Amino acid sequence: MEVRKDDTYQIFRNVCPRNCFGTCGLISYVKEGKLIKVEGDLKHGYTKGRLCAKGYAFPEYVYHPERLRYPMRQFPRGSGNWQRISWEEALSEISSKILELHKRYDSNLALGYNWFSGNMGYLHNAVIGMFEGMGPHTKPVGNPCLAAGGDALAYDYGAVKCPDPETMADAQLILIWGVNPAWTSVHQLHFIQQARDQGAKVVVIDPLFTPTASKADLYLQLRPGTDGLLALVLLKLLMDRGKLDNNFVKSSVKDWEQFQNYLKQEIKLENVSDLTGIEEEGILDLAKLLEERFPAAYWIGFGMQRHTNGGQTVRVINALAALTGNLGVQGGGLFYYHCMTSYFPSYLNPTLGGFSEVSGGTESWNRLININNFASEALRLKHPPLKFLWVSCRNSLSQDLELSLWDRLIEQLEMVVTVDLYLSTTAKKSDIVLPATSIFEAVDLNVSYWHRWVGLNEKAIEPFYEAKSDLEIARELTEILNARSPGFSKFPSKLSPEEWIRREFTPEILEELKIADWEDLRQGPRKFPRDVIPWRNGKFDTEDGFFHLLNVQGKTDSFLAFPKHKHPQTAGQFPLRLLTPQNLIRLHSQYAYLKSLNIGSSEERIEINPETALLRGIDEGDCITVFNQTGAYYSWAHLNPYLPKDVVVTFQGGLKPINQVITKLSTDMGARNYNHSGIAFYDTFVQVEKNRGNING
Repeated sequence: MEVRKDDTYQIFRNVCPRNCFGTCGLISYVKEGKLIKVEGDLKHGYTKGRLCAKGYAFPEYVYHPERLRYPMRQFPRGSGNWQRISWEEALSEISSKILELHKRYDSNLALGYNWFSGNMGYLHNAVIGMFEGMGPHTKPVGNPCLAAGGDALAYDYGAVKCPDPETMADAQLILIWGVNPAWTSVHQLHFIQQARDQGAKVVVIDPLFTPTASKADLYLQLRPGTDGLLALVLLKLLMDRGKLDNNFVKSSVKDWEQFQNYLKQEIKLENVSDLTGIEEEGILDLAKLLEERFPAAYWIGFGMQRHTNGGQTVRVINALAALTGNLGVQGGGLFYYHCMTSYFPSYLNPTLGGFSEVSGGTESWNRLININNFASEALRLKHPPLKFLWVSCRNSLSQDLELSLWDRLIEQLEMVVTVDLYLSTTAKKSDIVLPATSIFEAVDLNVSYWHRWVGLNEKAIEPFYEAKSDLEIARELTEILNARSPGFSKFPSKLSPEEWIRREFTPEILEELKIADWEDLRQGPRKFPRDVIPWRNGKFDTEDGFFHLLNVQGKTDSFLAFPKHKHPQTAGQFPLRLLTPQNLIRLHSQYAYLKSLNIGSSEERIEINPETALLRGIDEGDCITVFNQTGAYYSWAHLNPYLPKDVVVTFQGGLKPINQVITKLSTDMGARNYNHSGIAFYDTFVQVEKNRGNING
């Protein structure tokens, strides 16, 4: 519901749906049906009217000349020979293939989809709901982003709950551990600065000297994968000084004595200094800050758990937070992620507890494959093989591993359908591409995995040419399938977007948010008061209510039962560790087309230490080859004197992704909550050499 401003613009509320800490509140200004500009929503209590550069670039994103306008058919697949077709033709071809495969195999197991976090709006779960409505099918499970860390907290706490990030403003010490909020969470800097204004100190621990690190009171540069070892020596130092919270240990912690013996016998400062690369003085400085300052907020990033020892690392840092008494206190705690989707019924997604009308109660019969090894597992499927793939909210060929296996899988598939706003890397390998709406062209509901605010995304403009939302596509395809084969799908295709949203707002949720109806969100976002400071009473969601240092399930699940340090993967014949952090002006491959964001972009550069470069005869701007046993990547060199000598860096995503050299290694945890372990992206090792030919290799 728009309001008027000087009779010049129609004004709408929107919420950014990207896979980002912010989930920012937006105000969109529309004139004569066109989106003119976007600003931050001052009524959003977390983002407070501030946006990042990507948010301000939304008008360019919506009207970019490369944006898809119509359904397109490609023949032959991968040829670039595209033909515009109507929606009627597109959905007719798709439904015909679905029904033919069902008849051939007497099931829908030959149908599968690849979907994740490209748009985290609730109604984009319609892709899942649509497939569940067809009955048992091939379903991806797992989490590429945060599985190991999530499992680690679940083992310790019994559930993944983290404090409201706004409470970080009350900390006296903030440890930003493997996070670069100056690039990836600019809104949290406001609350960090509030704490600093009250005298708090900020410590940044990171293998990379980031813009955030440059503003820290103390910066510790450690070797990748040794974070857990640093946490253990800090525990040892504080234990020896009698500075652990003995009352909390006695009342809320199990198995302290055994863990204490491990610290006494195995952890030595001089050894840790050598292994982490941090001078003893720096470790002692941090121990002193932990000793003198309370409460302490520990913010751990997703990157640190993308190692083969990632889950153990998070458990050790969590033990440091717990044993120093920093759990369940105002301003303290361990901050990782907090999934608010669990607050809602999630009717569109039976995986999250949705209702049986969608799936008919058959979701347990789905054939599950690991999204992190999608191509390799899909190729092994028999009786029937996977023959149809639907891709939405994801650019699989930009983010996945084992691209050669993806090529084989695509050859095997009889139909590939991609829904996107742009002709992505994956779309270029598809048979049919369907144009998707932007966030301003369809209503939606958005919640965060970081803060506690929920917002309504209003429809501000009509769809771009013939674009449709995931829900609209699901409804129309379901109607066609059921017209051709009555009862084929149980997906409730008659429900409107507004009806789906209304179902999510139970009386309990309305009461919590202090609203009478979901449409009250048109007046501004609301905040959930739930779990602001979890574990405040010292009781956890484990079976006995204790924080567990020893986890007997660890042996069953093939990791150490205690939060001990497990050495990370080390270099073999390829001596340089490749790190691929998030870019300032992109989210994976999203926004790569926008000129306003990519002026002078460094997306194809490889950062390398000058001494490392010199040994290889590499100068600034040289064409170089990055290679290992998995593949090769061609780029340009950028010399970075702040980079460790055994590390090279490039950013995720872009139009030319680095994933062709990422090796297939799994994290130590992830199966408990996410069905499969995560990907150890940061245990990829490469060699770099000067490219004597051209950049295309």
